[in-house]
Amino acid sequence: MSPDLVTPGSARSAAEVNEQIRALWLRAGGSLSAQEREQYELLVVEWAAAIRGGVVAAA
Repeated sequence: MSPDLVTPGSARSAAEVNEQIRALWLRAGGSLSAQEREQYELLVVEWAAAIRGGVVAAA
């Protein structure tokens, strides 16, 4: 498992996860391999959870 892979449900902010998503796309040159696609999907799930957590906290 790559050290860049994240654990869903981690306590990182949406901005931190978004930065990792951007960095992944930059490293990949705009075309993701199967492994990078898997990492991207995990990051998007984590980002969405962080966004939802922020919305709930704001309410």
